[in-house]
Amino acid sequence: MNYTHHSEYLPLETLMVKTAEKAFVSQDKIGREWKELNYLAAPDFEQAKKEYDRFLTLLGEQVADLKSFPENEGVSMDSIYCRDASIATDFGVILCRMGKEGRAQEPGAQEDYYRQAGIQILGSIEFPGTLEGGDVAWLDQKTLAVGRTYRTNSQGIAQLKSLLEPKGIEVLVVDLPHYKGKDDVFHLMSILSPVDENLAVVYSPLMPIAFREELLSRGFELVEVPDEEFESMGCNVLAMGPRSCLMVKGNPIVESRLTEAGCRVALYQGDNISIYGGGGPTCLTRPLKRRCPI
Repeated sequence: MNYTHHSEYLPLETLMVKTAEKAFVSQDKIGREWKELNYLAAPDFEQAKKEYDRFLTLLGEQVADLKSFPENEGVSMDSIYCRDASIATDFGVILCRMGKEGRAQEPGAQEDYYRQAGIQILGSIEFPGTLEGGDVAWLDQKTLAVGRTYRTNSQGIAQLKSLLEPKGIEVLVVDLPHYKGKDDVFHLMSILSPVDENLAVVYSPLMPIAFREELLSRGFELVEVPDEEFESMGCNVLAMGPRSCLMVKGNPIVESRLTEAGCRVALYQGDNISIYGGGGPTCLTRPLKRRCPI
């Protein structure tokens, strides 16, 4: 079997998560942290665990190797959104440097896990660079799109290029708009979720024209997210395999459009683990390995 890290849609083989129990820890921790981390509301710890159990069940139906990062006292409850602290490549993991100050310790915590697990580290983003995993998405096995946002700066992108371009990877920079400003979570994957080789869920009103045209020129069919389903994370869709989608409940238009495009759609209730913290299923997962066609 061949495997790759350079895909957002091939069948998931090895997937990292950080469970609600290990990230949120307790209602007391939630109470201390949620306002400073800009959550919409305080998650209910018991309800969050129930939502996450359903989320894990859906993942477990298709993912052969499902692992959780351990509890770590040095990180915040935001560590549940484990995609952001690292990037998986075929050459090793790249440790990010978070643009959100309250998440600064997460890359180091993930590094400890990777080293103990014998997973190769390719490099790290260092000061003054910032880079978050939610700002990167593989368009194909040789092309990585990266958003220039308030969480990912030009210095971080330059360091990412220095790590990947010598290995034949094109790093395609996407300049994203101000939108709601520095305090809001707005990543490239807030407006883009590839779900097959030639199919992507997008929110075009916030997508740069040049990047949208680039997707079309590469042969992508675009599943458009309507305005009324953007804030409810209709654009945040995890592909567990080609056209096998996992998304938050409450986005019936996007769900219908995906079904019409030939996708299978699984849903989870995500008020406490997704909506309040602004992180959908792509944010809740760090894919490490996907299966390539033989």
